[in-house]
Amino acid sequence: MSIASTQGRDLPDVQSAADERSVAIDRVGVSSVRHPATIIDADGTKQLVAATFTMTVSLPPEVKGTHMSRFLQVLAECQNDLGPKGLHNFARELTSRLNSESAQVVMTFPWFVDKPAPVTGEVGLLEYMVTMNIDMAADGTATQLLKVAVPATSLCPCSKEISEYGAHNQRCELTAEIETKEPMGIGALGSRLEAAASCEVFPVLKRPDEKHVTEVAFENPKFVEDIIRDIALELDRDENITRYKVTSENFESIHSHNAWAEISRSK
Repeated sequence: MSIASTQGRDLPDVQSAADERSVAIDRVGVSSVRHPATIIDADGTKQLVAATFTMTVSLPPEVKGTHMSRFLQVLAECQNDLGPKGLHNFARELTSRLNSESAQVVMTFPWFVDKPAPVTGEVGLLEYMVTMNIDMAADGTATQLLKVAVPATSLCPCSKEISEYGAHNQRCELTAEIETKEPMGIGALGSRLEAAASCEVFPVLKRPDEKHVTEVAFENPKFVEDIIRDIALELDRDENITRYKVTSENFESIHSHNAWAEISRSK
């Protein structure tokens, strides 16, 4: 067989063949796809990131398989706008190109925010870990979720209360996954999480900054329960948020275990 004939349209399309088992598949596609993407956030902020994708569609019972390479083709075409609006267009294009009733996309990526030190103003980049998720139904409606995880500092109230001097503190990770009526910016959600901790984390700290954050945390002790409740109250007040799940994990400095808490609400 010649090279020309193998590139022609006479090659069999096995994926589109009929399947006699009559079992529909909810989701089928590709996972762990690393690909560059330009994220245009809800507030217009733009960053080029290295993202990891899972892309799936539904498969009707009479079709043998989906066309895996088409996921990568559509991703390459849509990679320059994959924020809240662009993600919707991406999922819709997947349903069209793969002849499917529904599509799902999950992408995870690092997002960097400029973070000035609290006293000296020295600026460094703080990393948030972000996941955007869209589930487009057969009727064209879509559910989109934004998940942001940020680092922060917690200081133990019990340690402060029982010790003659000092108190133990630790790094913590605060995460919120939200569904909203209108898209919310990554930075806007991240800053609200940071504000619930004993103190924020800063990439660059000079001595005046280090003194400041040490004293701020000492004057604002919080258990993991305190942090998670304060985040929940903050999100409860936001009428734009219709559903959320928040977690707080404290990476304990004097225990061999971590402290962890979660609250989920549908409004």
